[in-house]
Amino acid sequence: MTTPDISMRRALGACAALIVGALTLTACGGDASADNGKGGESSSKTSTAKIAISAKDGSTSASINSTGVKVSDGKLTDVKMTVAGAGTAVPGSISASGSTWKPKEQLERGTKYQISATAKDANGRTAAANSIFTTVSTNNSFIGTYTPDGGTTVGVGMPVSFNFDKVISNKKAVQSHIKVTSSTGQQVVGHWFGAQRLDFRPEQYWKAGSKVTMKINLDGVEGANGAYGVQDKTVTFTVGRSQVSTVDVSTQTMKVVRDGKTVKSIPISAGSPQHTTYNGQMVISEKFTQTRMNGSTVGYGGEYDIPDVPHAMRLTASGTFIHGNYWYSRGNPPFGQQGTSHGCVGLADTQGAQGDTIAKWFFDNSLVGDVVTVKNSPDKTVSPDNGLNGWNMAWSAWTAGSAV
Repeated sequence: MTTPDISMRRALGACAALIVGALTLTACGGDASADNGKGGESSSKTSTAKIAISAKDGSTSASINSTGVKVSDGKLTDVKMTVAGAGTAVPGSISASGSTWKPKEQLERGTKYQISATAKDANGRTAAANSIFTTVSTNNSFIGTYTPDGGTTVGVGMPVSFNFDKVISNKKAVQSHIKVTSSTGQQVVGHWFGAQRLDFRPEQYWKAGSKVTMKINLDGVEGANGAYGVQDKTVTFTVGRSQVSTVDVSTQTMKVVRDGKTVKSIPISAGSPQHTTYNGQMVISEKFTQTRMNGSTVGYGGEYDIPDVPHAMRLTASGTFIHGNYWYSRGNPPFGQQGTSHGCVGLADTQGAQGDTIAKWFFDNSLVGDVVTVKNSPDKTVSPDNGLNGWNMAWSAWTAGSAV
């Protein structure tokens, strides 16, 4: 039998146990941001710094250009990027503001990388992020090799020319992400020669002294099914003085006109009656102090093989050059008299590219991009896509070949 006193003591004991339990629950489940007795927030609160790695973890088509790290509400304190597996470090730098990190050089295609980044917010709390990813593969990307190079000075006839390493089926997307502009305001239009070559030029030659800018924004652009661009850069080149040289096959002479004034008339030897020279406007695309010319490489079998042709400048992809000739007959020089070549334009020269010759003068006074026009030859006009010779196409036809 329970007495009233015992019942009261048990009731009080139960109440005390409930109160202690309630205090224990409050202590364990309290607010983590409560005052920690030092006047600040508890160090266990999550950092407000938010790190974003552009290449998502596990991605397999990451950009080789725009991969990097950004942070908001904080500053980056350390970023490490390595080639996954090999552990090779990829150099990079954190910006002065601490908000971004970028690798110093373009990444390699088809390579697996790892990024580990840490940052701190204004209260010194740390945040971290990691990503392992693979850049876009060679099979799933395309690159356009272009000319001219940035920082060069070229002649007024130099087009901008891209040759892509993949067949481009989405020409509009690719062309619309390449912008070519001139400081003079000349309208510049692109023209497709087939599915892998895209050239840009104005209606008339570039104006002398102008600056031309190519903005290439192809990174991530799908040029064909499953093939994406990887280039993202701006290239600027300068157009030099105007020089256009006209070869008249009927007189075997060449008149060099610079900035509207004739500076020299040169006797030449063009193609023979059996191997005539193309007519038309041809742009110097390469210069060689000496080069080998082998007839078998251009369909002439073993008719000639000269290992040291001096002062050679390419006019067509098919093998037309304007170059020095040292093997001519001294007793009957052909220059200014008759055509004796296999289609090239020859100038008097010496072996070894030495001496003060007319060929050396023309070589030294010519730029890549200068125009050599041939007229009065019995041959046809050079094809616009044979070399950098799109000037032989009417402007209406040129613009019709644009995809935008």
